[in-house]
Amino acid sequence: MNDFQYYTPTKVVFGRGTEEQAGQLVKEQGGTRALVHFGGRSARESGLLDRVLASLDRAGVAHVELGGVVPNPRLSKVREGMELCRREGVDFLLAVGGGSVIDSAKAIALGAAEPEADLWDFWLGKRPVERTLPVGAVLTISAAGSETSSSAVLTRDDTLEKRGLTSEQIRPRFAVMDPELTCSLPPYQIACGVVDIMMHTLDRYFTCVTGNLLTDEIAQGLLRTVIRCGARALADPCDLQTMSELMWAGSLSHNGLTGLGAPKDFAVHQLGHELSARFDFAHGATLSAVW
Repeated sequence: MNDFQYYTPTKVVFGRGTEEQAGQLVKEQGGTRALVHFGGRSARESGLLDRVLASLDRAGVAHVELGGVVPNPRLSKVREGMELCRREGVDFLLAVGGGSVIDSAKAIALGAAEPEADLWDFWLGKRPVERTLPVGAVLTISAAGSETSSSAVLTRDDTLEKRGLTSEQIRPRFAVMDPELTCSLPPYQIACGVVDIMMHTLDRYFTCVTGNLLTDEIAQGLLRTVIRCGARALADPCDLQTMSELMWAGSLSHNGLTGLGAPKDFAVHQLGHELSARFDFAHGATLSAVW
């Protein structure tokens, strides 16, 4: 093995019905007033949002809501969330959704803790991340791995620039992962997620570095699992065993494990981001095209 540093403090609560524990997990992290951040109607219509809010009530955690996150999350929505946090005295961000929702929550958490800063400067690398509000996630889509990663991607509305930020400060405190929540996804979204999971490992695996036998074996095992389970998921999205394998693979693929001891070459991701920002395509679709 080559030299590396590895730090993954996110608490993972994995299994059916685990969203019922969200409130207690927020309370364990010291949260007293949470901003529950989510995407469109599906979180509400499926009953998931109500279950999460009920769990917060049981734990005695006050809460406010902010929906409307879109794929390729926007800076304007983040600024709306920052203002809501300031106005409501929020001290914890709880994301209920996929990678876009979690990334948006990370950005709100950073902006709320640094209100005097121009938020976009963090994504341009002009300002270091020094503090942020804590973030937790209830995952609904196996894809981005943002629920256990130290990264967040954000798109600026006026210029259509899409940039990534990496900092240990924004890694979620916990990730609630119920594979049953992914069973209602349409085939296209499942396929895009499979590509994203694979690319998080492929962009780490194909480097010129040698001497990382165990890391490479882990990467190969994850890729084989995703290839096999991806096809099964498209055939039967209600196969919980398959969906659970994909969900865990998504987290492991982007928490650093599959690239230990080697530099990342995320050229495919960076080019894919530009296509997503310019044409508003699904992230997995642009990764597939560039790859």
